[in-house]
Amino acid sequence: MKMKTTSMSMSTAKAKTFRSNMITYGMVILAYIIVEIFLNAGQVSSLIKGLLVPLTIYSIMAVSLNLVVGISGELSLGHAGFMCVGAFASATWTMLMKSSAMPPLLRFIIAILIGATAAAVFGFLIGIPVLRLKGDYLAIVTLAFGEIIKNIINALYFGIDDHGAHFSLKDSLSLGMDGGTVIIKGAQGITGTPKQATFTIGVILLLVALFVVLNLINSRTGRAIMAIRDNRIAAESIGLNVTRYKLMAFTISAAIAGAAGVLYAHNLSSLQALPKNFGYNQSIMILVFVVMGGIGNVRGSVIAAVILTLLPEVLRGLNDYRMLMYAIVLILMMLFTSAPSLIALRQQIMARFGKKSDEGKETT
Repeated sequence: MKMKTTSMSMSTAKAKTFRSNMITYGMVILAYIIVEIFLNAGQVSSLIKGLLVPLTIYSIMAVSLNLVVGISGELSLGHAGFMCVGAFASATWTMLMKSSAMPPLLRFIIAILIGATAAAVFGFLIGIPVLRLKGDYLAIVTLAFGEIIKNIINALYFGIDDHGAHFSLKDSLSLGMDGGTVIIKGAQGITGTPKQATFTIGVILLLVALFVVLNLINSRTGRAIMAIRDNRIAAESIGLNVTRYKLMAFTISAAIAGAAGVLYAHNLSSLQALPKNFGYNQSIMILVFVVMGGIGNVRGSVIAAVILTLLPEVLRGLNDYRMLMYAIVLILMMLFTSAPSLIALRQQIMARFGKKSDEGKETT
């Protein structure tokens, strides 16, 4: 009887998880359909059109960072660094293949794979020593990584000619090239990248990121990661390899951030490693999305990223009160996602809806 009850409870939990995941996917798809309807009807302003791709970029970044902060329980302040790696790796590939006969869509798909792989490699290499640290020490080291990556790319010159690839940290003349093309021009970055990022591609990548993260969370590996987050000593005592699981979450998170960087690079004609693009403030902004949406709440991260990206632009007409209203919304979102009384109220409402749906199934 106990085994039967246990199996029933497990199947119920799986059904709830599946339903929750479908709601998350459905929300993204529904939002995409609504936006496309308004776009085709010509009811979307040029300002909002310009924000559509950034909305998907920041949503993907928020989902990826939530895997580290919410699921793994580690504070990372250098997430924009992985985005920077993905952006420049993919843009370099695109510029190298720009004059080739390769179809643009195939070239862009390969650029996404290259950007995600490059960021994953950096995440793996950095995670090996870094994830042995905890708390503030980990945050400081990841912050340093983001700044180091940005500064190295700002000083890097990269070109290619008939003799192969050339690198320099001085200037373009130090490359010693015989003709050829300079691709990365130090602080000037990369110019002339084709603008291939679209809202549709961004939504597809967001759905892929959600699929990867949600399935990881609900898998055996995800439960092991959350067990390590909740009690490291207890997890080690039952034989879980703490470093391995943390490194896995960190690497996957970096890969997803790298894919977001590919979208970012191919949404601009000129890519530069500026502080406002890949610096400390960018990492903090993404962390704000995660905190406001609820740490560990993947769906909330997407909603918070969309709201907090749109809000400053929507309120731009209220110049005197724009930042005040933005601050009020931040406070209200923090209360809604973190206040114990509001969390309890939200859980009661969800439980009521769950009971009603179960009653409806029983009557049918």
